[in-house]
Amino acid sequence: MAAADKIPSFARDIQPLFRQDDREEMTFAFDLWDYHDVRTHAQIILERLEDGSMPCDGEWPEENITLFRSWIEAGMPA
Repeated sequence: MAAADKIPSFARDIQPLFRQDDREEMTFAFDLWDYHDVRTHAQIILERLEDGSMPCDGEWPEENITLFRSWIEAGMPA
């Protein structure tokens, strides 16, 4: 696998982590399926994922949080 394949992208890796229910719960603030919205709010989303307040029905597995953090660290590619 090439190094570029290991860099998470929004379309391939991040957007699928957010379920329809997650999207509907957060629509008042931003659209979790919209790259630009998630990129703009990435730090607050990460904070909420890390403190367990998001998603509202239970914490993400650590591997999903790590993937989201890696996406941010990689420059949040689309």
